[in-house]
Amino acid sequence: MSKQQKDLELITTADGSTTLKVVNSNDYYHSIHGAFQESQLIYINYGLAHVKQNTSINILEIGFGTGLNCLLTLNNILVEPYKLNIQYHALEPFPIPISVVNQLNYCRYLSAIIEPYFIKIHTADFNNTNAISPNFTLNKYKTGIQLFNSNILYHLVYFDAFAPSTQPEMWTEQVFEKLYHMMCKGGVLVTYCAKGQIKRDLKKVGFEVESLPGPPKKREITRAIKK
Repeated sequence: MSKQQKDLELITTADGSTTLKVVNSNDYYHSIHGAFQESQLIYINYGLAHVKQNTSINILEIGFGTGLNCLLTLNNILVEPYKLNIQYHALEPFPIPISVVNQLNYCRYLSAIIEPYFIKIHTADFNNTNAISPNFTLNKYKTGIQLFNSNILYHLVYFDAFAPSTQPEMWTEQVFEKLYHMMCKGGVLVTYCAKGQIKRDLKKVGFEVESLPGPPKKREITRAIKK
């Protein structure tokens, strides 16, 4: 997730993994009921696993934030016996400082080989193609979706902006329509948000929308597919 705010507080969530809270607000980068569990379920189990029939996958993340979703994606292809080639584009207008990144504990939940990569993805140059591993490239952009354009079509979109109550401009029909046209046929958009209006707007622009069981303390999440 992304937010223009300098003051961040480190929080330990229910599963032991950390997240960040924006000071003097109710905005968290991940669920306080389990940051690691939330990202693994929504973005990997419901997202990446759904498009793995493709050997080359283009991913767009809306809200790079802590880098957890990116790290989980990279970890997935490093430890699996098959090889996927992933081109990962991430939008983050307000990157978190590396001093804060160093306090996040996600690597302890993953394979031993992953730790050097976490710093690598956070220190990767913006507006440039960074070879993170032989089959994973990362492009980061300091912009929001409204000003972003791409010459590739995406198989998978991780929509991880702050909640509609905080960033209503990110959750509009116009944004979803833009994403629809940036995705390939069969492309998947996954998000933690399950609000009725969000699902109606996704359907209105052409997505087929599914409600799937959510992580701890959250009844459901949303997956949208471009048919």
